[in-house]
Amino acid sequence: MPSPHPLQPLSIGETNLARDVIRAAHPNTVLKFRVIYLEEPSKAILAPFLDAEQAGEVTSTTPRPARQARVHFDTAQAGKPPQSHEAIVDLHAKKIHAIESVRADAQASFTVEELDDVRIICRESAVFQSRVAKFNLPPNFDFIVEPWPYGGLDAADDPKRRHMQALIYAVDTTKPDCNFWAYPLPIIPVIDAETREIIRIHEVSTGGGNDPLNIPEGELVNVSIDHMTPAEYVPELLPGGLRKDLKELNVVQPSGPSFSIEDSNVINWQKWSMRVTFNPREGAVLHNVRFDGRNVLYRLSISDMTVPYADPRTPFHRKQAFDFGDGTLGDACNNLQLGCDCLGVIKYFDGVLVDHTGTARETKNVICLHEQDNGINWKHKNWRSGRSVVTRRRELVVQFIITLANYEYIFNYIFEQAGAVTVQARATGIVSTVNIDEGKTAPWGNVVSPGVLAQNHQHIFCVRIDPAIDGHENTVVQTESLPMQIDARTNPNGNAYEVRTTPITTSGGFFANPMTDRIFKVQNLDKLNPISGQPVGYKILPPVTQLLLADPKSGQAKRAKFAQRHLWVTKHKDNEFYAGGRYTLQSSTEIEGVSDAAERNDDVVQKDVVVWSVFGLTHNPRVEDWPIMPVEILELHIKPADFFTGNPAQDVPGRKNFTSQLAQAQRPEDQASCCESKPRL
Repeated sequence: MPSPHPLQPLSIGETNLARDVIRAAHPNTVLKFRVIYLEEPSKAILAPFLDAEQAGEVTSTTPRPARQARVHFDTAQAGKPPQSHEAIVDLHAKKIHAIESVRADAQASFTVEELDDVRIICRESAVFQSRVAKFNLPPNFDFIVEPWPYGGLDAADDPKRRHMQALIYAVDTTKPDCNFWAYPLPIIPVIDAETREIIRIHEVSTGGGNDPLNIPEGELVNVSIDHMTPAEYVPELLPGGLRKDLKELNVVQPSGPSFSIEDSNVINWQKWSMRVTFNPREGAVLHNVRFDGRNVLYRLSISDMTVPYADPRTPFHRKQAFDFGDGTLGDACNNLQLGCDCLGVIKYFDGVLVDHTGTARETKNVICLHEQDNGINWKHKNWRSGRSVVTRRRELVVQFIITLANYEYIFNYIFEQAGAVTVQARATGIVSTVNIDEGKTAPWGNVVSPGVLAQNHQHIFCVRIDPAIDGHENTVVQTESLPMQIDARTNPNGNAYEVRTTPITTSGGFFANPMTDRIFKVQNLDKLNPISGQPVGYKILPPVTQLLLADPKSGQAKRAKFAQRHLWVTKHKDNEFYAGGRYTLQSSTEIEGVSDAAERNDDVVQKDVVVWSVFGLTHNPRVEDWPIMPVEILELHIKPADFFTGNPAQDVPGRKNFTSQLAQAQRPEDQASCCESKPRL
């Protein structure tokens, strides 16, 4: 029986095997496992295999690239501090192929067990219990501990010391699913994760913009929550109930979906084909994306994101999450529900995660696949004959959703029949809140409910695009549309403009510019379009959004260098996946991230290039964002540019949808088909 495909995620058996290899190599050692997942083969090996597979040259007896697992684990021995390691395990040979220890100034991402430890440590701490007792909470109220990554280190912090911190809220214990974010308490405990001790409790000022920014440590503030009000979102707790006038709307696919699945994770839809995998750092990842057999993308993933907060009071300067790198993202992925998160005929993909013992478990429905209608794809009406031809824009969506404390992020890879790809990020959930005195306001946030300040912050995403435009040797060019002055010879009437193309020859970071309609194209200079004579390519339209606002000298900026350019171009290097670096938890600066890759000053002309698109949402909260934030949508578009010889969606059928109905009776002649109108006489 042949081994699994090189891009098949690890099975439960393979995951447990990788664990056992690590155990056997570390006898008499206490082990704690963090993540175990597929180590993708090097591109130099995998890319030729995928091309041979596409050409039909791979059989059941063809040798596969080595099947390997990446294992991140900690070792602890008597009298020594824990040490974190990453190992590559050869599953066929059942031995460790390579191993490295996490560098001394870095911290491994936290696990679910460590988050739960924060809650337990606070509950068991006499110092903490004494402090929260000062709040004199109303009857039936208790406190709740919301773990939070420590963020960047302060000057006095020991970089080898592993910290966690927590936001503290009050909760009405009589109401299941009570929205505790409506009752923030103004203390933040800091925990030593190794000694399991609270090393300090920050007192947070509850004043407004004209009050002192900081409260001395240890000064007890007796803050009441009496002026705060409930802010519920679950249906059974809404005071006015749900609206009654919403009619049912169904997505009906009586003949089933237009996609098919092969080999458990190969998706075929229209002319698209791709593989989808799941790993605990990036969530859903797409591989070997082709259109009509032609190479488009080698790999597509959400590389990183950071959420820096703009409240200048200590310790909020450290309130900066790296939601993909700080923790085990896989544990934050939702188990998607039929008829709720995705509509229509759905295909779900499961994932495999591990607990602290390294024991594998299946996590269900972490990725959903479905089709959706997104309006008109193309249309034209011949005014002479009266005939209209119209096709609907059918899309294929690969979706995963993560819940990180208060926020939900919905990520969609959307494939279009006209050969384009959209990467969509949606943000929703509950804004992070802090306590503010009655009647006060602050310039670093907005009061969204009595006594509740929602802090200003940003959500900055990075999408990693590993293109393969008719091959793996590509060039990125910058294209701008620039005004031209009146010139008697070249522009006598002043209406012409110049389309200027500038090749990017060296790795680096670049800005979007809406004033010049700056876009970037990934082209294969060795392949010319037979119609236009231009190199075949795909254009990347970076969303023109605000970049990181923190001062360049700030800790937030040093930790997130990737968030300071709209687009980065680098030369491919195996295992260089994470824009913010391999280890973001408690970092002081971005190390091994995209900025380091760009600083190699690699030649990127007709090379194996990688494009990193950065975009974000500057979120200055509104009252309308409370208690649940309506979804905010950001989109990155990747579109063919002289890749085809015509509209690739020209052959999409323009069938009338016969389940559509008139809202009220009208004349029969008003119900003519949109695609079969008779010519006018």
